[in-house]
Amino acid sequence: MSTQVPALLDGLVDDAAVFPPGSATLPDALAAHRRHRAAWYADLVGPLLLPASTVAAGELTGLVDPGEGLVIGLIGDTGIARLPFALSFLGPYGITARQVEVAVAKRGEDPLPGIAELLQLTDAMPGVEAVYAELPLTFGLMGALDALAAARADGVPIAAKFRTGGLAAELFPTPAELAAVICACRDRGLPFKLTAGLHQAIRHLDPETGFTHHGYANVLAAALAAADGERMETVAELLTVLDPRPLLERASARLDAPRPLWVGFGSCSILEPLTDLIRLGLVNGGYDA
Repeated sequence: MSTQVPALLDGLVDDAAVFPPGSATLPDALAAHRRHRAAWYADLVGPLLLPASTVAAGELTGLVDPGEGLVIGLIGDTGIARLPFALSFLGPYGITARQVEVAVAKRGEDPLPGIAELLQLTDAMPGVEAVYAELPLTFGLMGALDALAAARADGVPIAAKFRTGGLAAELFPTPAELAAVICACRDRGLPFKLTAGLHQAIRHLDPETGFTHHGYANVLAAALAAADGERMETVAELLTVLDPRPLLERASARLDAPRPLWVGFGSCSILEPLTDLIRLGLVNGGYDA
């Protein structure tokens, strides 16, 4: 563990370079990810996230040395049933899929059938350490969390994933909605991951779209508060904070401890969140001797 990236931030940011809005080419994303993995801030960086469609199309051919031990997260853009097929392509490249992430329902759909389908496939995903079921923040959410918690209690390495942004206003949960989800996961002992919209550390308005984005420092403070057993109202209030000082006060007191509840988030840029974390004083921006 680097002394420059505290335990609280270990693996906070997955490398989603090939996804919008960054949309890097696969060769460029692989080259940049190798640089991140060799950099002084490597402990901040999670796996490179790759679409199942890219893997199954053989697009990694010639780009990966089987001896380099590349670790990825597989994003199930081809659906639940096709996950084992995409995973079967990784062995010849010497690639390990640490995690698999897939949507189990669209907005308004019952997520339970998708969860059941995903659970039936977990035995066909050997070596995968974590499976994230992406849940819409609509119909059937609490029942879905109950199902994930029950499976996790039976030893299945499954957790929840939620969207915190996108191309439409309804994809941005309100602070109260996100706080309710965080506390619901807390109450069930269920880790969660977030995706989309977390572009800056502090809650902010995007002047181009008019959408208000959640900040990842807000989410971190909210997750810490939830893990400490604080009320949902307190968790929601932390998600609305625009002054970084109360957020930093909570985080700074826990820098040496593992991050509770919140697994992290994907970002098409690693350097942008790193720069924010250095500016806030949560990461030491120096270089190894």
